[in-house]
Amino acid sequence: MSTYNDPRFPGPDPYAPLKDLPSFELTSTDIVDGAKLADALTGPEATSPHLSWSGLPEGTKSLAVTCFDPDAPTASGYWHWAVFNIPATVSELPTGAASEPGLGVGAVALPGDSGSSGYYGSNPPAGHGPHRYLFAVHAVDVEELPADEITNPTVLGFNLYFHSIGRSIVWGWDEN
Repeated sequence: MSTYNDPRFPGPDPYAPLKDLPSFELTSTDIVDGAKLADALTGPEATSPHLSWSGLPEGTKSLAVTCFDPDAPTASGYWHWAVFNIPATVSELPTGAASEPGLGVGAVALPGDSGSSGYYGSNPPAGHGPHRYLFAVHAVDVEELPADEITNPTVLGFNLYFHSIGRSIVWGWDEN
């Protein structure tokens, strides 16, 4: 069972229906895995977190980073961040990287459910209870996914299903 599956949170495990993939080392200086998110990562004007990874599966040619809230009061959760075509030579994103066009490495940033192409911080509805924010790094088996065909995080997820060869998640939670 994944560490982010916890009875305090009402939503499902969004990765359960997907194929099992090998994981790799994923750390953050801004997120303590399973802890409440720091104020800098919350709210609409939040700063994207530091993420660092190593030990990618052999055959990794690019990466994608997503942030998803499976506890949002919708039937489809809420996408807070989705970036892909990150070169496989990149091994970390510094705090605030989402404010740089293409993360500063030529990546493709998609508009999330807020309409923003940058990182949209945690912002659960007041009184709805705690929400999880799953920051996933996906190891991808192609150098570039078709940017002209991928228009939103759901379509990215569909493409990642067929091209991911590894996935690691670090998560935090927030409540208003």
